[in-house]
Parts: sequence; C-alpha cells; structure tokens
Amino acid sequence: MQDPFKIGDKIFQSRLFTGTGKFSSNLEMEKALLASESELITVALKRVEATMQDDLLKHLNHPHINLLPNTSGVRTAKEAVFAAELAREAFETNWIKLEIHPEPKYLMPDPIETLKATEELAKKGFIVLPYIHADPVLCKHLEDAGTSAVMPLGAPIGSNKGLKTMDFLKIIIEQAKVPVIVDAGLGSPSHAAEAMEIGASAVLVNTAIAINRNPVQMAIAFKLAVQAGRMAFLAGTNQQIDKAEASSPLTAFLD
Repeated sequence: MQDPFKIGDKIFQSRLFTGTGKFSSNLEMEKALLASESELITVALKRVEATMQDDLLKHLNHPHINLLPNTSGVRTAKEAVFAAELAREAFETNWIKLEIHPEPKYLMPDPIETLKATEELAKKGFIVLPYIHADPVLCKHLEDAGTSAVMPLGAPIGSNKGLKTMDFLKIIIEQAKVPVIVDAGLGSPSHAAEAMEIGASAVLVNTAIAINRNPVQMAIAFKLAVQAGRMAFLAGTNQQIDKAEASSPLTAFLD
C-alpha cells in the first residue's frame, strides 16, 4: 500500500512507529521491529550509555530505520532542552520526541513544561514531536510554537487500555494542521486500526509488541491493522442505521 506522509524533512511509507523498551533481548527487538516494517523507532536518551555497552544501536542499523531519541525521564522544560541537545550530539539527528512527565506513577505529560520546551526547541531547529494529553487546545498552542507533529495519548503509557480519549482525539484530528500520532495505551491491533480509522496520521506502539509472548507475530498484526485502518479511513465511514436492511433483495416466496 503506497500511502506516504511527511513529518518535518522525512517521508514515511509506514504509519506504524515503534519503541525499543521492554523487549526480552536486543535480538528479539530487532526481529520484531523488522517484521513491523516501522521506519521511525524511539530510543530513550537515558539508554545511551547502555546502548554503547549492549550494542543496541547495532540491532537498529538498517537503511530504512530512522531513530527518534526521546527525553523520557526529564521533569522540566529546562531538563528537556538539555537532554535534546545531548541527543542531537549522540544520535546525530535534530529529531526529538519530547516527553516531560515529572510524576513517576502515572507518567502523565506536563502540558505547561512541554509547551515551554517546544517553543525553545523549535527555535533551535529541532523537529519536535511532543507526547501530550489529548488536549485540543494544547495542540493548537503547540502548532503555534512550531511543533512538527503532536502525539496525544490514547491511554496511560503501557496500560494497553486503548483509545480512552477517543472524543478528544477526534477533535484534535479534525483541527490539526500537523500530523497526529496516537501514542501510548494501544494494547491490541484493533486499537491501532481504530485510531487510523478516525484519521490519525500514524500510531506509536511499544509495550503491546514488546511484552507479547510472540513479539514478531504481534508486530506483523499491528502492521496489518494500521494498514487496514488507514484503508478504511480513505474509503470513508459507512452510514449507521437503526433498522435491519437485507444485503440481498427479498424474493417473492418470503411474502
């Protein structure tokens, strides 16, 4: 299915983005990510030292894979900007997934600090992809600040609960002038398909693939679900009706 879309200075064929955390091994991660055909893969900056030790980057060294460092673990805009600058040096990219969640239990993103950091990072030439609550007003402010996409959550990180923010996601997608990537909480391929059906540009999935007993098979399932959801969106939603309607014409013997 040829249906490319653009974020910043890159064009993607796959609308499934993936993460690198929670896999049982780097080899298992590599197999799953290759099976997913994902072209944008997040790597936490705090894993840079571990990366050098366990050769994580070696398993991500494929021509079609673009790395997206993230600032997971920072608590303020100041820390996020510092982390992004470190990531630019370490990964040789000006792309950054902005994550600021000061509270460790639920990992809820801080909207105020996220907006501050986006404003500063955009001025510094970063391609910013902020992880945020599904807040339509915040998304508009982030667009004005120069974000290259928005990444509203479907549910809390790692919860596998699906699109609990559906009503707000629909508003964001309707209003957005930048790509909308549904990030966090997608626990099954049907969740990803549903996000694509309502018009999301892409989804990001990590936990649901990484912790599955068969990560490769689940990665393929998510890949196909994203493709199916996108095709359904492009085809258009069928009208719902309140009564039954035969799919075949009624014949005389039923009268």
